[in-house]
Amino acid sequence: MHNMEILITNDDGINAPGINLLAQLMQSLGHVTMVAPDGPRSGQSSALTVNEPIRMKLLDQTPQMTRYVSTGTPADCVKLAMHQLYQNTRPDLLVTGINHGSNSALSVIYSGTMGAAMEGCANGVLSIGFSLDDHSMDADFSHFASYILPITQQILQLNVPYGTCFNINAPTGPIKGVRITRQCKGYWGEEFEKRTDPHGRPYFWMTGRFLNQEPDAEDTDETFLQQGYITVVPTKIDMTDYDFLKEIKTLNSDESR
Repeated sequence: MHNMEILITNDDGINAPGINLLAQLMQSLGHVTMVAPDGPRSGQSSALTVNEPIRMKLLDQTPQMTRYVSTGTPADCVKLAMHQLYQNTRPDLLVTGINHGSNSALSVIYSGTMGAAMEGCANGVLSIGFSLDDHSMDADFSHFASYILPITQQILQLNVPYGTCFNINAPTGPIKGVRITRQCKGYWGEEFEKRTDPHGRPYFWMTGRFLNQEPDAEDTDETFLQQGYITVVPTKIDMTDYDFLKEIKTLNSDESR
């Protein structure tokens, strides 16, 4: 477990404290290859760059770590790495983050951190996304850091099925422990502030807050996170609603219309 090849990316950019701490931690497991965006890409989900060139530049290289910076999205970074750096092999592990801000509940579908993890997952690579419930760029990750390697090592021992990755979130305050749990149901109540630029032209700035649809539930990532626990949610790239699929099988038809 100490000679692994580990790919790392994020959505906060290559200079963000979170990814550099994560890279430092992962070096104890093996060689780290970092391919990260050249700036913030939050909210990019699994977006790909399809209408303009994507660039990737080698920044530096040591026996423990190789760092590349890219103009692409987090998912682009994973795709580029798979195609250009791992042509005849695959990394043993992909870790993304540490994100500055929680990706619990519905945030998982908007997250560039988790979008990159899903991309790795689709390529058959064990993938883990790490996030801290603090959007500040000077966020303190020290209380989370001591949990990251033990959690990662435990996941490495699992027989994880294809199509499943892990969404891991940590609270800002003291950590009470770790909870394996499910995604909370909820949605973002967006609001748009109308503003005016220096040239007198109107524009809009998105604000809003997360609205929990099951505030009394005791078994969700949002609940445990607010209680001070690290949450671990197995997350699938297969979005099929299998329960509802059974109910609507009667809609199948061979009739042409």
